[in-house]
Amino acid sequence: MVQADEAVAAAGGGPAEPTGPHRRFDLRRWLDPRRGWVTAGFAVLTALLLALHAVVPNRWGNLGSLLETFLPWLGLAVPLLIAVGLWRRSATALTAVLLPAIVWLNLFGGLLSDKGGGRGDFTVLTHNVAAANSDTAGTIKLLNGSGAEIVALEELAASAVPTYTEGLAAKYPYHAVRGTVGLWSTFPIGDVREVDIRIGWTRAFRAQVTTPSGPLAVYVAHLPSVRIKSESGFTAGRRDHSAQALGDAIEAEQLKKVILLGDLNGTMNDRSLAPITSQMRSAQGAAGDGFGFSWPSAFPMARIDQILSKGGLRPTDSKVLPADGSDHRALTATYVY
Repeated sequence: MVQADEAVAAAGGGPAEPTGPHRRFDLRRWLDPRRGWVTAGFAVLTALLLALHAVVPNRWGNLGSLLETFLPWLGLAVPLLIAVGLWRRSATALTAVLLPAIVWLNLFGGLLSDKGGGRGDFTVLTHNVAAANSDTAGTIKLLNGSGAEIVALEELAASAVPTYTEGLAAKYPYHAVRGTVGLWSTFPIGDVREVDIRIGWTRAFRAQVTTPSGPLAVYVAHLPSVRIKSESGFTAGRRDHSAQALGDAIEAEQLKKVILLGDLNGTMNDRSLAPITSQMRSAQGAAGDGFGFSWPSAFPMARIDQILSKGGLRPTDSKVLPADGSDHRALTATYVY
């Protein structure tokens, strides 16, 4: 009977049994250590880059800082390597992919849940409004509708300052502008002092904001931009020197409760921002939902704009606002004093 069926199939009278690698599940094929070792090698390399990113040297084109700027995106390697491992039918490859998956979840898994909720005493906002903003009126509408009591703006063109001042005056009666950064508030602002971040012109200052709960030292800063150049790699030297100067100023602050609002041109993972990030807490990390990427606005890939605090201020919420005419997204955070 079996011979008859085979004869019929061979003659085209019925479906033949599948041949080749799809004929049956071949356990020996899956367990063959010679299969998938290249994929396994890439999995191990990805895990090492995630786990040991801090030891990738910066002396060659600031490769370490460049890696740390986009570090969460290394997680995309995991589903890609799983797909390759399945295609190669390699248990070795699939087992190795567990390494980067576990390391990635250890680093960033806590950001995937929404930690926000609860009421706060005040809300702050930071936004690089872009000197070439294509919709200043839309940005002003966004700021006025944000619900924030304290608003910091960076990359203010001199010609746009009167427009922002007029457009925000009804909601924010107090303001201070120094160089290309400014602060607007529903609470009184005083003791405004420029902060020298070693770039030759003013892109940072400190002010005391008197909230109903007590005084705050609010720092507004826009650190120098970084560039990726073919001849020199990730050029971040000026940004790094400015980060050290800003960190020194914040460390010397006499008021206990401090908030930093600004475009730092770097992420919390970037070791070069350690003079700042080592002493301050990220609102997104403590109370946000997801990574909170802010740049570029059209398809955010990194959170280079930051809201940081120290001195016992407790963030209860952190959000990224919708896109406007800037190439950055605005950020808000709510705090308990």
